[in-house]
Amino acid sequence: MQAPPFAKADQLNSELDIIATSTAPVISTIRLPGQPRIHINQRAKVNDFLKQEFLLKDLDEISPYLWMMSKHDSRSISPLHRQKLKGRDIVITEDPRLHLVWHHDRIFIKPLPQYLLSHYFWEAYLCINRHSSPEQIALQKSVLGYLRTYIYLIKYESDFRMAIDDKLQLIPPDVTFLKFCDFIAPLENLLDVDVAGRYAYGEIRLTRLNLYSKIFLRKFSFHRVRAQYSDYFASFYGPLLFLFAILSVVLGAMQVSMAIDFDVTKQWKSFEQFCQWFSVICISVVAILVLWLGFLFLYKFIKEWVYAIAEHQRRKGCSKDCSKV
Repeated sequence: MQAPPFAKADQLNSELDIIATSTAPVISTIRLPGQPRIHINQRAKVNDFLKQEFLLKDLDEISPYLWMMSKHDSRSISPLHRQKLKGRDIVITEDPRLHLVWHHDRIFIKPLPQYLLSHYFWEAYLCINRHSSPEQIALQKSVLGYLRTYIYLIKYESDFRMAIDDKLQLIPPDVTFLKFCDFIAPLENLLDVDVAGRYAYGEIRLTRLNLYSKIFLRKFSFHRVRAQYSDYFASFYGPLLFLFAILSVVLGAMQVSMAIDFDVTKQWKSFEQFCQWFSVICISVVAILVLWLGFLFLYKFIKEWVYAIAEHQRRKGCSKDCSKV
């Protein structure tokens, strides 16, 4: 993209417009909006900062396999109000890898930096041409994909009010809903080929990223959510307690069965037969419960894989048809 994705009249930050009419000494004092440690004329430093803030080497590397972990649909992003309905806490992150990654009852979202809202900044640092390096092209795709996610995060005015709330501040508080809509509207025309591979997908589950990172990234985890050993080992408490409870029931039932003495008087015969059958029933109930849970997990696992493979094949077919046209 050789021009900014929005018109200058729709920019939400005009701090850098003064550069066009300023002298070199004045320009040297101008800071990057929202990042006062960086001067706008420090081109190398700004470029390094942008790469750190938006390049997604890990996720772009495994983007051909993300269909195994998430729905292959860039629109699969719930608006902010919907995140609350799902019982999720919105956690602010500045790590681009975690943007729209969710874990149990929370989702990570990266706030909109002020400099990305400036038309001048796009012209100076993010627009590309035929001489641009592959890294610069990848950077622009990552930024465009990141910006496009806000189309889905802020769909209604209620989402907008949540975004500018002091607790979140996902966008600058001086922006109005009308201005935001005018700014973000052109990004709806972006296709998945125009953005980084990660942004062809919406929300991604962290547990799956941690699982598949062992295979595709050769890392123990994508992102650790438990920094303490106690928290890590506490996560095994529930499953182990469930396992021990099942084993206790089975072993107790087996003990009752083995302890029955068949050489007894008639008055105890019926009771001991009842104990024998009851112990067998307990073992059967536990076995059925374990089998049912295993079947339920297997059913959901296979169902998700069948859907993911079918969607992946459908998209591959669509891509081939489009290329022929």
